[in-house]
Amino acid sequence: MPKLTTFHGGCHCGAVRYQVQIAKLEAVECNCSICAKKGFIHLIVPADRFTLLQGQDTLSTYTFNTGIAKHHFCRHCGIHSFYRPRSHPDGYDINLRCLDGNSVDLFDITLFDGKHWEEQIDQIRDRYS
Repeated sequence: MPKLTTFHGGCHCGAVRYQVQIAKLEAVECNCSICAKKGFIHLIVPADRFTLLQGQDTLSTYTFNTGIAKHHFCRHCGIHSFYRPRSHPDGYDINLRCLDGNSVDLFDITLFDGKHWEEQIDQIRDRYS
């Protein structure tokens, strides 16, 4: 079993807080329409490594296209700090930029061509399975 590193994060106003356990300090930056506009850097984890500590009652959800991905955001400050991704609907996708401290600097970030999601998704599925 890999050594897990625990990080905490949440939204801008602090209403949403969570804990995530990570096996590898690797993340993905996507160029699809929603990720580019949100500035989301993806940290995909299995559901058992994500714990919502507070804020369930402040979350709103946005879906589009297939409706599989559940884009959660704080209804107070609007920050999308995590969601249920289409690529891994049983896991969580954490916005690396929403982890506490300067956590982004600790991660290796790979670019993903999300503009061509259907042709490229196996790269992500294979990497985070």
